[in-house]
Amino acid sequence: MAHTRIRKFNTSETYPEQNLDNDLCQAVVTQGGKTVYLRGQCPQNLDDAVNIDSHDPAEQTHKVMQNIRQLIEEADGDMSHLVKVVVYITDV
Repeated sequence: MAHTRIRKFNTSETYPEQNLDNDLCQAVVTQGGKTVYLRGQCPQNLDDAVNIDSHDPAEQTHKVMQNIRQLIEEADGDMSHLVKVVVYITDV
């Protein structure tokens, strides 16, 4: 199946402290644009991978949802097309 990758990046540049070298992307759109798969989102800027300066769960959630909206729109969709969200809480 052909697909389009949105916001490609390499882990060696984005996460140099992890000593990895993998080509990844933030989103994958299937041929015809019918399905968009998003990479797990964190409360960080999509452009520079810098985490927001907040430990507040509401602010972090707001940033993650902004990222999801931005990626869906870059794939020519909108939030009404979102069908599933999985949330992982790592530090209660």
